[in-house]
Amino acid sequence: MKATIGLTEKNTDAVSNELAKLLADEFVLYTKTRNAHWNVTGDNFHANHIFFENQYKQLDEIIDSVAERMRKIGHYAPATLKSYLELTHLTEYSDRTNDGLGFMKDLLNDHESIIEFIRGNITPFANDYKDYGSSDFITGLIEVHEEMAWMIRSYFR
Repeated sequence: MKATIGLTEKNTDAVSNELAKLLADEFVLYTKTRNAHWNVTGDNFHANHIFFENQYKQLDEIIDSVAERMRKIGHYAPATLKSYLELTHLTEYSDRTNDGLGFMKDLLNDHESIIEFIRGNITPFANDYKDYGSSDFITGLIEVHEEMAWMIRSYFR
């Protein structure tokens, strides 16, 4: 059943396409954070293990909220690994070791990339597509990612 919520189909299509990319980015970041949680080694193993666990739990909630936002505006969320890899702006880990700081540098870059992507969509969602709800939604997400990035950044001197 079509969502009759005061937005044109053209506009919900455009917003949904950007939300699909965001969902893919969030899922890839979640997977990379899970990897860090499972595979971190080194002097601060326990603290890092717990830190990464807290981060992937936050990302799990974000993933669900992005997919549900897509459903609220009348679209289906992509839900396959293949589609995520086709849509994401992020990459797999490059040369790295399993130390906490190595994982954190990579994850920090991903959070900052997502922040920039979200920031670039706030105004178009509101002004171009008249989807103030999605604009407000991603504004809230940017704040979560900024805090998560700050937490990671705080590990570096």
